Amino acid sequence: MKYSNLRIPIFNKTTFLTGLFTILIIAGFSQPIPPDSLYLGQNPPGIIPIIFNLPTSVGLRPVERITISSDGKEIYYSEQDTWPPSNMRIKCIKYNGSWQSPVISFEGFIAPALSVNDSTIYMQKNINGLACTYYSTKNASGWSTPARLLSTTQSTHYFQNTQSQNQYLASTPGGNGDICQLVINNPDTSIQSLGLPINTLVTENDFFIARDESYLIVFRNTSPYDMFISYNKGNGNWTNPKSMGININTSIYDCSPFVTGDNKYLFFTRGGNTMPSYYTYWVRVDALIDSLSNTNFSPYVNMVIPNQTGIIGQLFEYTIPDSTFIDDDGNNTLTYSATLTNGSPLPAWLSFDPLSHHFFGTPTSFQTLYVKVVVTDAAGAFISTVLKIIVEDASATNQLKGQGLNVFPNPTKDFFRINYDGGDLSSIVIEDILGNIVYNQPVNSQNPLIDVSGLKSGIYFVKLQTKSRKMIWTKLIKSK
Repeated sequence: MKYSNLRIPIFNKTTFLTGLFTILIIAGFSQPIPPDSLYLGQNPPGIIPIIFNLPTSVGLRPVERITISSDGKEIYYSEQDTWPPSNMRIKCIKYNGSWQSPVISFEGFIAPALSVNDSTIYMQKNINGLACTYYSTKNASGWSTPARLLSTTQSTHYFQNTQSQNQYLASTPGGNGDICQLVINNPDTSIQSLGLPINTLVTENDFFIARDESYLIVFRNTSPYDMFISYNKGNGNWTNPKSMGININTSIYDCSPFVTGDNKYLFFTRGGNTMPSYYTYWVRVDALIDSLSNTNFSPYVNMVIPNQTGIIGQLFEYTIPDSTFIDDDGNNTLTYSATLTNGSPLPAWLSFDPLSHHFFGTPTSFQTLYVKVVVTDAAGAFISTVLKIIVEDASATNQLKGQGLNVFPNPTKDFFRINYDGGDLSSIVIEDILGNIVYNQPVNSQNPLIDVSGLKSGIYFVKLQTKSRKMIWTKLIKSK
């Protein structure tokens, strides 16, 4: 699902673009950090995460993402009291022959991220519950006063840029939290969701994208609150995200990822139900990133199958499009099967060819079928979706023509066909006996099929403009 054409004026456009794309030329040379002094001189972890000790103020916790300069000599991290925070700041620890005491770089901000060339630092603060990105540029005295990056009513969370000068952020173009790309098209910009399979119906917000855009780590803000990794397919698409595994993902929150420039260490926030349980952890992940890219990818549902209609006594046919499911290992690895959603076999009149993904048959009675279509890859990973087939009685429907306003069938189970020959329809409203509107949808047909399977049994009124007709409703009890 893509989002485009969102008009978002850029705050202080000249400063913004300069901060994003200008490479600073720094004269002179500096000595590298001795290996035993890297990362504050702390003993590096293996494949099991350990706490990365960061000095914090009394009552505050070292949470949210951290960021480390390209030469490893500056470590920026945030500390805060709770969530949402009322007391927060960004600190910096610098190496100058030895690691110095931390200093406050930015008061009132969290979640720092350095640009590729370290010339700009991005951070965020909440304004009326909205995550807003700010930026500061490096100057002779340190950093400029933070300025808001974008003027928008959408969230701009965890802003980052890459070597290709692309900008990514977590935002809400479709209502849910999605990982997005900021597309600059002077004088305007747009926030475009990366779509499936990165983004799902749950909230994806904390994330890290590799500088070369080869992979992306995303935190899904729903139980079990885990981090996943996806790989760039090189065609503008991403692979189905894989769990980072049981060493990294636990039964508590594991979020706020940052990976060092050599792809060696992952830093992240881990904690439970109380703020004192939160710490910054780090773990070695270069081998994990490589190995997960070479293991099986599970298939996923790329497109919803639209409802299909059959007519009693007439041949019904439907072929599932190849684009319905995607397997990053190749769709030729998928095998198809179909049953009813309750596990029962398909009715006698309906056949399914698993090789051509084709349904066919002649229905013999009025019914609504919920068909579960399952695809399984060569490694045994599987995914399913539901095909709804509504079988109608064409002769009875045709008898309704020329009778003004009619509904059929009445009583009904979970849908009805409406026929109206009094002019163009604009909308259909259904009210219960108390006058509460339970359905209100525009229509573009004189013979629309209305799906109201979610309504309770009872008596309802169907209204078109000034006409109405009482309809008795009997709800079909569906098996799970």
